[in-house]
Amino acid sequence: MYWVAPVPDGALTFSADGKTATLVMKNVPVVDQPKWPAMDAEATPAFMDYKLQFKAGSEPVKNEDATRMYRFAGFKASVQLEATVRVPSIGFEWKSDPLETSKADFGVMGEEVNGKYYSP
Repeated sequence: MYWVAPVPDGALTFSADGKTATLVMKNVPVVDQPKWPAMDAEATPAFMDYKLQFKAGSEPVKNEDATRMYRFAGFKASVQLEATVRVPSIGFEWKSDPLETSKADFGVMGEEVNGKYYSP
């Protein structure tokens, strides 16, 4: 079973030009399983704070499949993440390097249309 944390109002912001999206989440419940993949791995409550930032570049990306009623159109983007994980029951905390030093190999930013909303 998977649980997805809802995005609170104000957590997702866009720059005035729409080219930068920033998501800031606090106290997102996650599960720590230090003995995984052992069959007796216990789930320990943990929490995560993170800041995720997408900045659209100028290189276009388009993927469309009419037979699957799917289209994505946007731009390659730089992506950066800063995170903190806490496991209160064992007093553990880990913090990533700062957002400014983070770099993903690939990211895209744009619009997706699928299902009944798709029109060729």
